[in-house]
Parts: sequence; structure tokens; C-alpha cells
Amino acid sequence: MRTVNVNLGPRSYDIHIGTDVAGGFSTFVETCCPKSRRALVVADTNTAALANELVGRLPYAEVKIIPNGEGSKSAGQLTELWGWMADLATDRHTPLIAVGGGVIGDLAGFAAASFNRGIPLLMVPTTLLSMVDSSVGGKTGINLPQGKNLVGAFHQPRGVWIDTAVLNTLPDREYLSGLAEVLKYGVIMDPVFFAWMEQHTADILSRQADAVAHIVARSCRLKADVVENDEREENGLRMILNYGHTFAHAFESVGGYGHWLHGEAVSAGMMCAARLAEQRGLIGPDLTTRQEELLKKFNLPLTPEPEWSIDEMLRVMRRDKKNVGGKMRFILPTTLGKVEAFDDVPEAVVRDILTP
Repeated sequence: MRTVNVNLGPRSYDIHIGTDVAGGFSTFVETCCPKSRRALVVADTNTAALANELVGRLPYAEVKIIPNGEGSKSAGQLTELWGWMADLATDRHTPLIAVGGGVIGDLAGFAAASFNRGIPLLMVPTTLLSMVDSSVGGKTGINLPQGKNLVGAFHQPRGVWIDTAVLNTLPDREYLSGLAEVLKYGVIMDPVFFAWMEQHTADILSRQADAVAHIVARSCRLKADVVENDEREENGLRMILNYGHTFAHAFESVGGYGHWLHGEAVSAGMMCAARLAEQRGLIGPDLTTRQEELLKKFNLPLTPEPEWSIDEMLRVMRRDKKNVGGKMRFILPTTLGKVEAFDDVPEAVVRDILTP
């Protein structure tokens, strides 16, 4: 297995990346949580079979299956999880194991962060998007009707277990959605990685095992580098991970959560951000074109849907968590491999970028 360490002092943990490695799962749990003699597992209807397979290796575990989809990242579902944990007399040594994609990780992570003021969390991401993004870094949370991820907490996992074999059965749309976040790392931090993706597109799309392992491991390493230097978004570095997300969160909200997958929204959001950067003279058209061509090969959206209300998208963007002093803040590229935050973009310019 490949191991990526996230160095956060007493909150440090390892990301274990392998293929067909289920046999080592019980050892992973026992190593991460040596004081526990039981475990709680949260999965959704899509990952229930995998969760039950893993639980077969943990005879002391209890399983909770919740409905699939973004709608489960809700206060109601969180309350139900809290009640389940209370009924089982969950103590502070009992790990909560999240088996699923970003929804399960965010919801179960927030439940772990808040129950008994914090219990151990183990992540078992099952989508490409969750492997390279949401399972690493400690962000947890739920949605409100007013916006995405408005309630949550930072709660680092004790460990992350990634078995890339589960991606072999992931639907094409889910797999391609995850590639948007992979591409993002190349734009914001690693031009060599971006060029590697351009050269190995066929292997990535065919899910060739070595190519998948490489994009997962490299993405995790890049995210870990950011998290190690700005764990709680206090010095501004971690904000670079939000490239394209100011637009993307508006697309998800206005389109209705679940209409687009998160990576699909990020793809269109990154194109809006690149066009905005090009309009401001921060980059030349070559970077925008290279990003667009790779996203096209990944069969991902490049623009918001024309029927969506621009006024509604702007309304959501005005509430974005990155905003300061009422000004919208955008993460924009200044060259391939580097982005910066800007809060001086006139709303009229943003409207032009959103206009079909």
C-alpha cells in the first residue's frame, strides 16, 4: 500500500491507499483506535454491501444505513444519527467509520465531531471525489436550505482507508465527476501533475490501476501539503482548494442539490474562474484552453445551464463563506500551478461571466 501522512502534530494521521486490500481493514481500525472494543459504521444505500463486508471483519461493529443523496446532509438526518449513537451508549473511544462518498463523510464526520464533544472518526471513501478531496483535511458539515455546508466543524480523522478497487464499479458519471477535483490540484499547485494528466488521459479514463493509484495518491499528497500549513483556514492558504467553488456552490444551489454532482459543478466553476482570470489579464488564453480541453475529455460541464437565474446565482455567491466584508472573493489562477484570492471583482463582471 501507498501511505500519505498528514502531519498535524498530535492530530496527525495516515492515508492508506491500495487495491483489493480489504483483508487489512481490521488491523487498520485496531491501529487507529487501540482503546476501542467496538465500532459504529455509517453507510448509505449505495455502500451498504461494502459496509457489511467490512463489518464482517469487525464482529463488534454496528451499522447504520441512511438514504443515498445530497438530501441526507441535513439537520434531520444528523439528529437521527445522534439518537442512534446515544441509544448504543457510544463512548469517547468508539470510532465512527464513514463508508461512502462525500455526503456520508461530511455527515458522519460532523456527527463524530459533535457527539460527546468528539469521538474518533475513520474515513473509508468509496468515490473518486471523496478519495481525493472530502475524506482528507477534517472538514465536516451539513447543508441548510440557504446554502451548502453552512453548518459544520473541523474534525480530523484518525485514519483514511482507500481501496481503489471499489472504483471499478463506480458509475461513469461519478468517476468523471471526481476527475474535476483531481484536475483542480494540477491548476492550483502542480503543473507537472497537470501535464501528466494531459499525457495519460486514456489510462485515466479507462481506470487503469496504476494511473488511478497515481492520481489518488498525488491528489492526497497535495491536499495534505495545504492542510498541514493551514488546517483551519486561518492564514488563507487552504482557500486555494476552493478554486472554482464560489461559482460551483451557486450552481449546486440554484440547480437543486443533486441535479449536478459536485465535481460537475466544480468543472463549470473552474471554467468560469479561468475566464474571469483571463478577462482580468491574470492569465493568457492558453491556460484557459488547456483546462477546457482536459475537462472536455473528461466529459464534464463547461458552463452553467442557460435556464438558471443569474440573479439567483449571484444571491448565493454573496453568501459564500469565503466572502469578507460583504465582498465576493474568488480564487483565480495567475499561472498554471498557482492561484490567488481576489475580492475586488465588480459584480457586473461576474454577471458577464455567468451570462451564456
